[in-house]
Amino acid sequence: MRSVLVIDDNHAVCTALDVLLSLQGLRVLTTSGPGPGLAVLERESVDLVIQDMNFRRDLTSGEEGVALFHKIKQRFPDVPVVLLTAWTHLETAVQLVKAGASDYVAKPWDDARLLTTVRNLLQLRSALVESAALKSGRLAARDALARKYDLRGIVYQSDAMHALVSMATQVAAAEVPVLITGPNGSGKEILADIIQANSSCRTGPFIKVNAGALPPDLIESELFGVDSGAFTGARARPGRFEAANGGTLFLDEIANLPPTGQAKLLRVLQTGEFERLGSNETRRVRVRVLSATNTDLAQAIRDGRFREDLFYRLNVIELKLPPLAERREDIVPLARHFLGPDFDLDPQADSALTAYGWPGNVRELSNSIQRAMLLAENKVIGVSALGLKIVAPAADARASEPDRFEIEHALTRTGGIVAHAARELGLSRQALYRRMDKLGLRDPAQEARQE
Repeated sequence: MRSVLVIDDNHAVCTALDVLLSLQGLRVLTTSGPGPGLAVLERESVDLVIQDMNFRRDLTSGEEGVALFHKIKQRFPDVPVVLLTAWTHLETAVQLVKAGASDYVAKPWDDARLLTTVRNLLQLRSALVESAALKSGRLAARDALARKYDLRGIVYQSDAMHALVSMATQVAAAEVPVLITGPNGSGKEILADIIQANSSCRTGPFIKVNAGALPPDLIESELFGVDSGAFTGARARPGRFEAANGGTLFLDEIANLPPTGQAKLLRVLQTGEFERLGSNETRRVRVRVLSATNTDLAQAIRDGRFREDLFYRLNVIELKLPPLAERREDIVPLARHFLGPDFDLDPQADSALTAYGWPGNVRELSNSIQRAMLLAENKVIGVSALGLKIVAPAADARASEPDRFEIEHALTRTGGIVAHAARELGLSRQALYRRMDKLGLRDPAQEARQE
């Protein structure tokens, strides 16, 4: 059962709030002043504090309430605080909201509005506690994985990437081909690096070939080598397979291989044998092949552009990298990684990075951060330095309510302070409460009754 602490010197107020909140299935604790209130917080588990601004009849300045609020936030920073204030203290209450109070309610209060405030703040606290626990669990899992394997400095926070990196480390030891798929700039090469770094042939050569950067008529000679006299002026030289013998060969943009190159690659994968261009001498190599593509190979097979038998040889294990827009938890950590220790992001830049679609994925993010560092007037990167083409949140642009991710991200970033999150999202506090309700936030009182 969730607990609410009421700190007010007026016994009638404490009684009224006790009855009101108890009827909603909440455990209500009441005290008459700052000292007893802080003592309760020390010994009890409290989910929400509702505090008055004055605790003696001869004082009406609100200074006692301000002092109590700051003590609570200093000693119990995760506990949301709602201020009970008379109309003469509204300005003080607004200043405290800016300082971290979750909300304020004017006396005499409206029961429905107060219950809405309490309900949403308790639900938000539960979500933040759960989120913190999940984040802590994910961090522990990432740390454990990093201690066991060489992750080549990869930066991520999302569950999707953790599952993918975990799978990469699992398949690294098996000398089977791995196909890495995903859009351009999403990080396919670093997954290949992780596989190679944790493989049984990690001490051998690691050769990378971008088939997309080679002219089609040179791909075959680059991969398999050339014999003297293969064409006018040709000199004997080994190809990438020979160079990678005993190690790993990473073939990026594998879909660009011409039909003859595909046939030879299939043979190497099956037997380890091939001939240089212009030679009849069969050569044998032992190479772990990793490949990557942003092409839909299934469609390429249907179009006759890619061999189906080669696809199945390459696709023993497939790692599918999602675009950056589908793993938004990774955006800000990656941005801060690219910034390094000498720069920081202001909150607006943080929000802009998260809201942007990143069609160019991690590569575009890296380029944007590099440009921002060059254009920034100081060491704190603002939105203007990022140069992102984001539509300003005008009234008509906000006609569609923010989605769950945007709201949760804003609330997490502002430490659960509804007023701050609402301002960041361009909403009033009441509008944000309505958005939260529409997105399925549950009534804690109903949950308590169900328990």
